[in-house]
Amino acid sequence: MAQAQKKEIKNKLKIKKGDTVIVLTGKDKGAKGEVLKTLPAERRVIVQGVNLVKKHQRPTQFSQGGIQQKELSIHVSNVALADPKKDTPTRVGYTTLKDGKKVRVAKKSGETVE
Repeated sequence: MAQAQKKEIKNKLKIKKGDTVIVLTGKDKGAKGEVLKTLPAERRVIVQGVNLVKKHQRPTQFSQGGIQQKELSIHVSNVALADPKKDTPTRVGYTTLKDGKKVRVAKKSGETVE
């Protein structure tokens, strides 16, 4: 019965596809890259050029085989949005504009994030 009463976790990320992020921890600490894909259910993101692994691919009818590099996902808590003004890691907040539109805001500089 305890499992039936568990709250559903809100699967919303403050980091979106196309954002520039900075890696905070791990083997790629300090690396910057663009978010290629978000996985809200797992709370993970795939960042271009970060967490690279080599995959041995068998040849198929459509592609040649060999060793290929690909990005694996990284947990969203290990990345931070790059501040548009200073290019440093920042947290993300929300604010409402005068016309009623809700926008994301960088906490460090107060700049809006597109």
